Amino acid sequence: MNFQDDLRKLADKIRQYRDEARVQLHLAREDVKDEWDDLEKDWEKFRNKLDSVIHDAEDASHDAKETAQRLGEEVRAGYQRLRDRLK
Repeated sequence: MNFQDDLRKLADKIRQYRDEARVQLHLAREDVKDEWDDLEKDWEKFRNKLDSVIHDAEDASHDAKETAQRLGEEVRAGYQRLRDRLK
């Protein structure tokens, strides 16, 4: 599996956590909704970075790839925490 596949797999997992959290969000308290809003901003940043790295995969610097990976892991962890709080 190459780096692009790893990022796509990470994006798929984030989408899954995001969708699960969205289903339960209507039951959440206001503080959880604030956390959701913050995560949505981070999700958009990650998607933009992911699109850039995948589109320019050959030219993307090692730092850009690591930044995308790190941001994706942070967003995934955030959605996972939120999902776990809603269970």
